[in-house]
Amino acid sequence: MKSFHERDMLSLTEENYLKAIYHLSDGGSKAVLTNELAEAMNTKAASVTDMIKKLSAKEVITYEKYYGVNITAQGKSEALMVIRKHRLWETFLVDKLGFAWDEVHDVAEQLEHINSPRLIEKLDEFLGYPKVDPHGDPIPDHKGKIKTVPQVPVDQLAIGFQGKIAAVKDSDSNLLKYLDKIGARPGAKIKVLGKEEYDESMEILVDDHRVFISKVVSQNILVVG
Repeated sequence: MKSFHERDMLSLTEENYLKAIYHLSDGGSKAVLTNELAEAMNTKAASVTDMIKKLSAKEVITYEKYYGVNITAQGKSEALMVIRKHRLWETFLVDKLGFAWDEVHDVAEQLEHINSPRLIEKLDEFLGYPKVDPHGDPIPDHKGKIKTVPQVPVDQLAIGFQGKIAAVKDSDSNLLKYLDKIGARPGAKIKVLGKEEYDESMEILVDDHRVFISKVVSQNILVVG
C-alpha cells in the first residue's frame, strides 16, 4: 500500500498547473478563473476542470463555482518549491554551463520536476546561494520564503527617472535576445529621456547608451529606484 505522501505526490502536469495558478493568483492573493487557467495552459476548459478535481483532492487548491480557484497554503508551498528549482537550474545553466539567458527557460522547465531535495540543496550551495536568477526573478529559499522588491515597468516611469533594471517580465527568447542587444539586462543603469505620444515608444539611456524601445518592450523591463 502506498503511503499518504506517495499518494499525494504531484505529477509533472499537476506541478505545471499549480505553478501557473500561483503566478496567475499573484502569489495566492486572488482567485483564478478557469478560463484564465485554460488560456495560460493553452488547453480546453474540460481539461482544466479535470485537473481542478485532481488538485482539489490533493488539497493544494480549493474551487468554488463562479468564483474560481484559490491556492492553499500547502499548494503555495509546493508551487514555490517548483519555482525554486526552476530558477536555480536557470542560474546553473547560465553561470556554470555558459547558456545564454534566452536559452534556459525550456530546459529548466524539464529540470524543475526532478524530485530530489538533496540535489537542489547541493545545487544551491554550489551556486553560492543566489538570491535572483539570470532574469532578475527572486529565488525562493529552502523554506519557500521569497523576498520581493517593489518593481515598476518602464512604461509607467516619468521622464527623468533614474534607476536600475531589476528583472524582465517575459521570458520570450526573442525579447531576451533584443534586450541583450541593447544591453538592458538586470543590473544595468537606466534613465528615461522621453516618451512619444503617438505610439508610446520611449527613449532611454541604458548604461549611458541611448536607445529607443517600443511600448511592448517598455512594459516588460522592470526597474527599481
